[in-house]
Amino acid sequence: MTATDEAATGTLAAHTSSAQAAAEQDVTDRVLASFDGCTDTRLAELMAGLVRHLHAYIREVRLTEDEWNAAIRFLTDAGDITDDKRQEFILASDVLGASMQMIAVNNPTYGDATESTVFGPFFAEDAPRIELGGDVSGGASGQPCWVEGTVRDTDGNPVRGARVEVWEADDDGFYDAQYTDGRVAGRAWMETDADGGFRFWGLTPTPYPIPHDGPVGRLLAATGRSPVRPAHLHFMVTAPGLRTLVTHIFDADDPQLPIGDAVFGIKDSLVKKFEPQAPGAPAPDGRDLAGRTWARSRFDIVLAPEGM
Repeated sequence: MTATDEAATGTLAAHTSSAQAAAEQDVTDRVLASFDGCTDTRLAELMAGLVRHLHAYIREVRLTEDEWNAAIRFLTDAGDITDDKRQEFILASDVLGASMQMIAVNNPTYGDATESTVFGPFFAEDAPRIELGGDVSGGASGQPCWVEGTVRDTDGNPVRGARVEVWEADDDGFYDAQYTDGRVAGRAWMETDADGGFRFWGLTPTPYPIPHDGPVGRLLAATGRSPVRPAHLHFMVTAPGLRTLVTHIFDADDPQLPIGDAVFGIKDSLVKKFEPQAPGAPAPDGRDLAGRTWARSRFDIVLAPEGM
């Protein structure tokens, strides 16, 4: 018996008769037995686990029909608002901590490999390529920020030709996909050089709320939770023979950081300094910033071996 089953059983003992408990268990047993003919052992395991936990939840909290119908409406609304630019189910997974739990299960710690965190709903496959030192902002508004670092494996070897994808929101807190004009901004990818180095101009990240005009937002409001995420910059790094890294870095000076993250993505190792630079301070690549303030940050990445 699992901990979930024990919790449900304890609650049942307090609120239901033995006959009622037996009737409810009979439903679960019959559903579990329906998968006996499944020849895909992994699918059978997944379905059985889902049924056990779902039934245990229903029994533990004594779910009402109105509450179940509200859950169905939530899922329906999430499907209705999802399109090719917005994924409400990913948002739901994120705010319930399921995304971070998936990451914990599927990306175990390995040596000094860089930690993973949530993917988020705004990655795009068709981001433009830039040369090293190029600009990922694509005209998005915000303070310029120079970001540099290296990609290495856990043995310390530089990874040449690693694909480094970057995406971020503008200073109004919106990703390009949230606009309706088809813009591509705040995202790009590049390849590391012979020393594993990467460098680019982006935007100094700012805190912003996740989209909260849909069912996930209503859930957060109903439970007294904030939709705000601390300032961050997304990365996905891929290289042959190494585990794909999906992560991002947070601004150590962001006042939202100690308050928390709506999607539970903060990890201490991913908190980095974004050093402010005075107007007129020379840029590392000689770029003319026309007297503007800017920032700089460093993020050195370590990739675990594939399959580890």
